[in-house]
Amino acid sequence: MPAIVIIGAQWGDEGKGKATDLLGGRVPYVVRYQGGNNAGHTVVTPDGERYALHLIPSGILTPGCTPVIGNGVVIDPGVLLSELAGLEARGVDTSKLVISADAHLIMPHHRALDRVTERYLGASKVGTTGRGIGPAYGDKVARVGIRIQDLLDPGILRAKLDAVLRERNQILVKVYNRKAIDVEETYEEYLGYADVLAPRIADTRLLLAEALDRDEWVLLEGSQGTLLDIDHGTYPFVTSSSPTAGGASAGSGIGPTRIKKVVGILKAYTTRVGSGPFPTELHDQFGEYLLKQGGEVGVTTGRDRRCGWFDAVIARYATRVNGITDYFLTKLDVLSSLERVPICVAYEVDGVRQDEMPMTQTAFHHATPVYEELPGWFEDVGHCRSFAELPANAQAYVLRLEELSGAYVSVIGVGPGRDQNVVRRDLLA
Repeated sequence: MPAIVIIGAQWGDEGKGKATDLLGGRVPYVVRYQGGNNAGHTVVTPDGERYALHLIPSGILTPGCTPVIGNGVVIDPGVLLSELAGLEARGVDTSKLVISADAHLIMPHHRALDRVTERYLGASKVGTTGRGIGPAYGDKVARVGIRIQDLLDPGILRAKLDAVLRERNQILVKVYNRKAIDVEETYEEYLGYADVLAPRIADTRLLLAEALDRDEWVLLEGSQGTLLDIDHGTYPFVTSSSPTAGGASAGSGIGPTRIKKVVGILKAYTTRVGSGPFPTELHDQFGEYLLKQGGEVGVTTGRDRRCGWFDAVIARYATRVNGITDYFLTKLDVLSSLERVPICVAYEVDGVRQDEMPMTQTAFHHATPVYEELPGWFEDVGHCRSFAELPANAQAYVLRLEELSGAYVSVIGVGPGRDQNVVRRDLLA
């Protein structure tokens, strides 16, 4: 069996957890391939239980599934253990979770530097969550990062910690006038994590390759979304890793030729959290409606999401950048009871229409949406399980989004529940 990637096709928060959960019962391995505890998935089980997952793959909620944290993730071990404890307290079996030995650790100096540099930027801040994700990736690229496997060798852990804090403490103290990170205290804290995490540390590249050789499905899930990708997103208002489909290969160790399907997750409207341009953002009663009706509050951050109408320009861009084969459209139910539903089909930049993503940051900042309006619907769609059961205007809306986005809409989410989906085409077919 091939590997399948699930990616966000907007600015994140599209409902990837729901999509992963839909397939989880049929997929024996679910892999988180990038990001840290700066994002999350919400999953609602059939009995109405709601789970907010931050680091752990959503496959943790499916009996028999092996959840894998891949090498591309940065891990705050304290957060990970807290999340595991919370799941176990609710009766979830976490024993099958495995962690790549090559995943990097978020350290105290990462969190300290993240918070202080964001404050220092003032009005130019990028909207980081302050959880140390960016500095951890920075150390990884600078080749001074500390990996999960280093917890297994106290000598290496201490040597790496001494080396990196010698320089990072200089920055904290002399540049930002902050307290230095205590080396001994940090060493003892992280050495304590080794005993608990050691049984979960594995060569996940080999584990996943062997699963694929046995013709078992491997599902790769990212956090955030395409427009937050460090290379392909709305830089600099992006995350520090690659949530796009290309990042799935690098962040899991699965070769690109073994990935046969890329499922993009699209919300039926658009949201984003944090700073940065957002052409279809609404600052009126419709924006307030989407916020409240859609429950648009960040799973991890608790921040209200900025809301706007569906943006077909970024959807087409996501299709192209990721090679999306199928779309899972979420939260169609939120649009019920609107008389008219606008869709952004293009931008106008300095008086010139652009049907595709502007090349420069400046042009994107100046982009204003060109809208096409479709008639809305007032019927409740939460009970629908086939496309024919959807109201005619809802069907027309979905088909227009499909046409504009450039990939088939295979599944439509019509409510938060695990079973509230309209399946037009099996994602594993």
